Amino acid sequence: MGVGLTDYRAALDFLVARTTGKDRLGLERTQAVLRALGDPHVALRTFHVAGTNGKGSVVATLEALLSARGLRVGKYTSPHLVDFRERILIDGEPVSEAALVEFVERWTPEIVRIGASFFEATTGFAFQALAAAQVDVAIIEVGLGGRLDSTNVITPLVAGVTSIGLDHQEFLGETKEEIAGEKAGIFKRGVPAAIGELDPAIRALLARHAHALGASAVRVMADDCRVEGIEVDHTGTGFSLANARGETARLHTPLAGRHQAHNAALALTMLDAAGDDWRVPLDEAAVSLRGVRLPGRFQEHGKFIFDVAHNADGMAVLGQTLDAVAPRKPVVALFNVLTDKDWRSMMTTLAPCVQHFVLTLAPTSPDSRAWDPAVAHAFAVAHGWAATLERDFGRALALADRLGSTVLVTGSFHTVGDAMLRLRVNPLAR
Repeated sequence: MGVGLTDYRAALDFLVARTTGKDRLGLERTQAVLRALGDPHVALRTFHVAGTNGKGSVVATLEALLSARGLRVGKYTSPHLVDFRERILIDGEPVSEAALVEFVERWTPEIVRIGASFFEATTGFAFQALAAAQVDVAIIEVGLGGRLDSTNVITPLVAGVTSIGLDHQEFLGETKEEIAGEKAGIFKRGVPAAIGELDPAIRALLARHAHALGASAVRVMADDCRVEGIEVDHTGTGFSLANARGETARLHTPLAGRHQAHNAALALTMLDAAGDDWRVPLDEAAVSLRGVRLPGRFQEHGKFIFDVAHNADGMAVLGQTLDAVAPRKPVVALFNVLTDKDWRSMMTTLAPCVQHFVLTLAPTSPDSRAWDPAVAHAFAVAHGWAATLERDFGRALALADRLGSTVLVTGSFHTVGDAMLRLRVNPLAR
């Protein structure tokens, strides 16, 4: 029997209703959900990726490298852009609506009894779906932090941390050092750890955490790899890589930005750390990297560029990529940020790269975290930046389209997802 749209929407509404105003970090409820499901995560071979920025890129790169070997690859990421099912992919295809409906119908009483949140229930569903699909390997992205994140119930083949920046300070700590300690919580005894952070002091701190937690090996990408000759254009990022095995190659990832060279190098380091059965030689990587896909990361669609940068470090990287790619001017930024982000620093970083801001409110932004674009407009005017306030998202999108030769949609996943929905852009289209 087919699943009706209303059935799927009702199932999704049930999960969304489990969303709390504040994230409740901790593993107990996730573990309880998984026990009820028969601990499906135990049967999975996984790679686990944490980090402030870059983890989505590393996950997508791992997916491409492993899929190119003919493996059945599962992926669990968050958040989504347009459709919840983007979070759980099997061989690049979203989990079925029927699977979600069946899960909610079967497990609602247990989820309610346990008091599981949206993300905790979703994590249980993801691991059940990946195990049922009998994937050869699953790549798991941390939702928030690491140590107390719901995904941290797995014992992966390798645990990798990409970069450390200031984000989610209310949960993870006020300094990069404190945040590094939370991200490093995915490192585990007997499991290789891989570190992609470029700052020498922070990566040394992450390495100390990994050793203290009993990692079987600690692989620091900057020590293992030499990345040189980075070139960024509309086709992505080219770079030369030399690894610890003495291999050298010229590689290219479709993801644009200097940082993407280092993200690719970290993915390759993680596979090498997993052992010979998983290691991808650089000549093989030169071919399989072509298959990397990651919606919402400097993704070009006609005159639109979609980028989910949502913190100060991410916006700095976006600015660098805009400079390198040099899109047609004027560049107009359709901009919406969640109020708990440092949007002033984000706007200040982006202002030299765009000719006009259109400040708006994305419909899917949670009420508890929605910013006031009028305050941002006053901030822009005080700094002499060209800016227009348009609260209605549809009208703001149309205005940006009229004003810009290039329209940059950025500031949050909500901004990008809501624009994609209106423009009928499928995030999973190839």
